[in-house]
Amino acid sequence: MAIVTACLCYDIIAIIVTLVIGGIAYMKWKFTYWEKMGVPTLTPTIPFGTAKDLMLGRLSFGEQFREVYRIMKEKGHQHAGFYIGPSPGYVPIDPEIIKHIMQTDFQHFNSHGGFLDEETDPLSGHLFNLEDVKWRNLRVKLTPTFTSGKMKMMFQTIAIISDNLKKLIDDSADNDLGIDIRDILSRFGTDVIGSVAFGLECDSLKDPDAPFRTFGKKASEMDFWDTIKIFMQVILPHWFLHAIKHKFTKRDVEEFFMKVVRNTVEYREKNNYYRKDFMHLLLQLKNRGTVADDEQIKDETGESKEVALTMNQLAAQAYVFFMAGYETSSTTVTFALYELAVNSDIQSKLREEVNSVLARHDNKMTYEAVMEMTFMEKVLFETLRKYPPLPILTRLCTKDYIIPGTDVQLNKGVGVMIPVLGLHSDPEYYPNPDIFDPERFSEENKQSRPSFTWLPFGDGPRICIGMRFGILQSKVALATFVKNYDIKLNKRTLSPLQFDKRAFVSRAAGGVWLDVTKLT
Repeated sequence: MAIVTACLCYDIIAIIVTLVIGGIAYMKWKFTYWEKMGVPTLTPTIPFGTAKDLMLGRLSFGEQFREVYRIMKEKGHQHAGFYIGPSPGYVPIDPEIIKHIMQTDFQHFNSHGGFLDEETDPLSGHLFNLEDVKWRNLRVKLTPTFTSGKMKMMFQTIAIISDNLKKLIDDSADNDLGIDIRDILSRFGTDVIGSVAFGLECDSLKDPDAPFRTFGKKASEMDFWDTIKIFMQVILPHWFLHAIKHKFTKRDVEEFFMKVVRNTVEYREKNNYYRKDFMHLLLQLKNRGTVADDEQIKDETGESKEVALTMNQLAAQAYVFFMAGYETSSTTVTFALYELAVNSDIQSKLREEVNSVLARHDNKMTYEAVMEMTFMEKVLFETLRKYPPLPILTRLCTKDYIIPGTDVQLNKGVGVMIPVLGLHSDPEYYPNPDIFDPERFSEENKQSRPSFTWLPFGDGPRICIGMRFGILQSKVALATFVKNYDIKLNKRTLSPLQFDKRAFVSRAAGGVWLDVTKLT
């Protein structure tokens, strides 16, 4: 039956046209947001906003915001507006504004803006996603698990797994095979984090199809639907996502990790089993409410005094620790080895340091030896500058805020995108930014740069809590390579290197393939 005209087809066409016109009018209205605020922005297009190249897969997240940073910096602007679809986002350009957002005025930006639903998606309830009091309480509880003493406690596990890494590389060198280094390092990271975070021998260096490796890959690799879910979390209000029971974690990934955590916890609590790892510290938090330097899971009476973590919260922390260590460290060492293969002089200098330091420690890879490798730290810091694993950092404005030095008010609920790759590529702070130069991170050069221009781990109260562990793990892997092998690029590596457009965490398109030759 027709509604408006005598023909149902005409009615349907009229409704569609009305909806389209209404949608266009709504988008145009939304695209006036930053103009009204007096904040410069690129020209938005319907329906992409200013994220057309990102949403069509032409640029990665880092490249998109590096371009915004470059254009706005060249025009002399200290900040910019951005639109992902109709949703406005704020992009600070001036490091001083970034410092205010991340540190000085942190109370206005204490959230990453991520979506979490601990009931529907229990593994989303981790430290990175938590906000306000919940975040602060858990951060205080977890901070003692990443002290130097705890790092030293976990070090032997990393060193043992590095021996397995060497055995695998030896096989490739003996057979004169090019290696996909990111795949190898992801397996190394899986074994390290699986052991330290879950207390399990994953053996993915021996078996690339080991369960932890399989589900680690599945959790970290983004397909088209995962990309859509990320944009949904940016564009749609969180109350709506809760209403539709939005879930980002893949169901089979959740089932695998929840089962592993539950089984591990039940075994250790039943048998009062002690192991020098992250899981032991989480169990102390679950049952004692605090981390202690002993082997006990519960207090002297065997009863919990303060339950700090539920089983789901414990699982979420173990999961995010696994994902962060698995993905970011393997990515960092992959890019570092690429640069060492391209810059043979730097490779030789680093090898000389590694051999010299280890000679003072009976040629044993010890925690103290790794801490003495200062040039290696410069190499890693320069790698993190040129290839930050998280090329943008996000914050959410949680209280209305006046941007320092302006009369612009940032309204509660507006997201902030800090263009890390843009800052790291700025010739004002890093002359000839495409050149790989570890000496940028000499003490003198570090002191000459403004603060908040090197942000691979974030900064301020929400700086990455696992930063020291990530650097330690990366140092061990890198030392294993340069001590034992000469590294050159394999012809399968794309040159010049390009970022994978689909990956949120920085990743080389086509991978990084290396030829390794044993050193005698």
